[in-house]
Amino acid sequence: MRHLSRYQKFMWDAFAKGKRFKCVGTREWKDRDSRSHLGTIVDAVISQDATNYGKEGNNLYEKIPFKVAKDITIPVDVEIIPKNVEAVIYGEFRNQLSCTAEDIEVVSK
Repeated sequence: MRHLSRYQKFMWDAFAKGKRFKCVGTREWKDRDSRSHLGTIVDAVISQDATNYGKEGNNLYEKIPFKVAKDITIPVDVEIIPKNVEAVIYGEFRNQLSCTAEDIEVVSK
């Protein structure tokens, strides 16, 4: 069957519950084909993960890039809260996450 992934919805709010994110850098977000400027990618790591995964550990220090459709400046090593995130699971093993956020809020400097 084709395009089954269109019918899967990743529940970002449930995933993000109990987690804190820290900015580790920013970079330009460009369209893959046209190379036109789309905004900013904020690279973050999960700095706290209180989610119970059972015996499978946690996602502590996993990196998540957040695409934001505007130019923003976020300092490195600050806690952030991504706002209105839409996330899509992809990859051969369905273990990759593509996240687009409406904005990024800086919690602490």
